[in-house]
Amino acid sequence: MNRLRKVPLLARQAFGTSARQLRNKVPEAQKLFQEDNGLPVHIKGGAVDVLLYRATMALTLGGTCYSLYWLLFAAMPQKKG
Repeated sequence: MNRLRKVPLLARQAFGTSARQLRNKVPEAQKLFQEDNGLPVHIKGGAVDVLLYRATMALTLGGTCYSLYWLLFAAMPQKKG
């Protein structure tokens, strides 16, 4: 029962803005993404963005091929016997 009384206090400490001040990183990100360096926006973030893009494309293509395989498999008549 005593623990239940502490829940509002813990929630206020965990989610309160006065406990910690966060630095605004948005202007730095805006400068990075608005640079005219010839790169598409989805890979301007560096190596991590390139890796995430390639992994997403690989999973998308793999899933599409897998779906088409099973669609064609289901469309073919089954052999009896």
